[in-house]
Amino acid sequence: MKKILVVDDEENIQLLYQEELNQAGFQTITAKNGDEALLLFNKAKPDLVTIDLKMEGMDGFELLNKIRELDMEIPIIIVTAYGEYKQDFNVWASDAYITKSSDPSELVNTIKGILSRSE
Repeated sequence: MKKILVVDDEENIQLLYQEELNQAGFQTITAKNGDEALLLFNKAKPDLVTIDLKMEGMDGFELLNKIRELDMEIPIIIVTAYGEYKQDFNVWASDAYITKSSDPSELVNTIKGILSRSE
């Protein structure tokens, strides 16, 4: 079972994504901030990471860079409410960029697509 690390400071988003990803056959781990995400990343060794950009403390841009320093190959998806960052050079290190929605099907389908390419 592929393991997904979901990093988002909104608990309701964590729960929504966890439920949808678990139903899609993934094991889901959640983190509420960048520091917690880095600890879980090193401990749990996920197969893919989703990162929210706007979080207290370490933002998603910094977390993306820190994870890339640890693992250049891990797929990373930016999932944010802010569509304007799509053209930001800092997010180009991610594998996909998704604008948050109450319908997580785009996220689930993107994860399936990215992970199927790495098999």
